[in-house]
Parts: sequence; structure tokens; C-alpha cells
Amino acid sequence: MDLLTPSIGNLFWTTVVFILLLALLAKFAWSPILSAVRERENNIQDALNQAKLARQEMSQLKEDNERILREAKLERDAILKEAREMKDKIVNDAKDVAKVEGEKMIANAKASIQTEKNAAMADIKNQIGTLSVSIAENILKQKLDNNEAQTALVENLINKSNLN
Repeated sequence: MDLLTPSIGNLFWTTVVFILLLALLAKFAWSPILSAVRERENNIQDALNQAKLARQEMSQLKEDNERILREAKLERDAILKEAREMKDKIVNDAKDVAKVEGEKMIANAKASIQTEKNAAMADIKNQIGTLSVSIAENILKQKLDNNEAQTALVENLINKSNLN
């Protein structure tokens, strides 16, 4: 049982060795250990601060990206609206020009038709006049072949002209 109960001498030397060990550790080991712990703590705090800054920067970048995306969408919509308006204007202008050109062509066609109609009417009148004179000439030749018919016709014309 002597092994389990320490003797006074053992306790004394164990205490002396322990105090010497504490003194050596305090003189040589505690300050480097504490400075290493403080440095580690500072590094961890810096890393946390940098992570926080990075998170803030990421949040700011995300907001900037969203803002830029919104602006790009608005600009795209404006460009598309302007392009649609331009297309509509060009189409309407083309329709107006085509309408004006069509009306000009119709007017020219009507004028041409009227001119050709007048020319045809004049030609028909000339042909009718020529035909009428020819027919009258033939009729008169047949009726006025003899002298008595000619004399009767002349007297008839004279009587009619005197009455007028």
C-alpha cells in the first residue's frame, strides 16, 4: 500500500519540480504561446472581417448587376419600341406612297381612257359622217338620175326655204 500513498519527500520534490517547470514555462513558453494565440485570434478576426467585406461587396455587386440588368432591359424595350415605331412609320409611309402612286396611276388611266374614248368617238363621228354622206350621195344619185326628180327636189327645197 505504500505505493498508493505518497511520501512527504516525494511530494516536496514533485512540488519543487512543478514550480520550476511553471517558472520555465512562464519565462520561455507562455509569451510565445500567448502571442501565437493572439496572432491566431487576430488572423481569425481579420478573416471574419474580410469575409464580411466580401459578403458586402458581393451584395453590392449583385445589386449593381440587377440594376444594370434592369437598365439593359429598359434600354432593350426602348430600342424595340423605337424599332416597332420606325417599322410602323415606314410601312405607313410606304402605304401612303403606294396609295398616292395608285391614285396617280388610276387618274392617268382614267385620263388615257377618256382620251381614247374621245378619239374613238371622234373617229366614229367621222366614219358616221363619211358613211352618211356616202349613203346620201348614193341615194341622191339613184333618185336624181332623171331630170324630173331633180327639178321636183329643187322646187321642194325652195318652197321649204321660203317658208322658214
